[in-house]
Amino acid sequence: MNPNPHDIKLVAVDMDGTFARSDYTYDIPRFKAILARMKAVGCQFVVASGNQYYQLRSLFPDYYDELSFVAENGALVKDKKEVLFSGNIPKETILAVLELVKKYPEIKNVMCGLNSAYCERGTVSQEFFQLTNIYYHKLKWVTDFAEVNDQILKFAPTVPVEKTDYYCDLFRDELKGSLTPTSSGHGSVDLIIPGCHKAAGLEKLVQRWDITPEQCVAFGDGGNDLEMLDYCGIGYAMDNAPANVKKVADQVCPSNDNDGVLVTLDELFPIN
Repeated sequence: MNPNPHDIKLVAVDMDGTFARSDYTYDIPRFKAILARMKAVGCQFVVASGNQYYQLRSLFPDYYDELSFVAENGALVKDKKEVLFSGNIPKETILAVLELVKKYPEIKNVMCGLNSAYCERGTVSQEFFQLTNIYYHKLKWVTDFAEVNDQILKFAPTVPVEKTDYYCDLFRDELKGSLTPTSSGHGSVDLIIPGCHKAAGLEKLVQRWDITPEQCVAFGDGGNDLEMLDYCGIGYAMDNAPANVKKVADQVCPSNDNDGVLVTLDELFPIN
């Protein structure tokens, strides 16, 4: 039995593999109709993703100021137009990451700042830069990561898919808790500030809006969604999610390519 829509005060959705289809589209008219019904019962919509804020908001071009965002895996939290939180990795930790990554040339590293994300010349290809630009709409080439003047939120190294677990363990061992590795799969790893994950970002919004985790619903498909799915009163894993994500979730909904989030939200917020 679905909860009363008046009892749900926050819906959080991951983007890649969850809200967006594989071709990065979604049913805009259907979602806008759902969003209107959510607003009518006082429910907030939150985009919670490892991706950059500027990329995420581009998916909602004419109405992103109506939504809230937990971007960069929790390193940036926005309530509509207002920034509530932005992470800040200490300089010594930044330098430690750069030294570590240099030992493994197969790692393709991206440094994610408040103003832009960055690729370092000579370490990745133009093709990789263009692919990264899909997820980080503000992306710049730099000569040396160490000379970048920006507030650094996280690192986003890409590793060989079959070595994802190996590198997560290596980052965990070598960085000794200064940053925490989390993976959304497909060789994508984020090095985040400890405790600075999607659930921590949602908690800031929950406190601001004076609601409870039990009044929250989350949708996700990857390892970086586990804390969020566990934190919220109801966690939905996508049908395309791996077994470990489905195990943490309360329920499984249709896949992202079958519009699973919108199908479920239509059930949770039915047309009167």
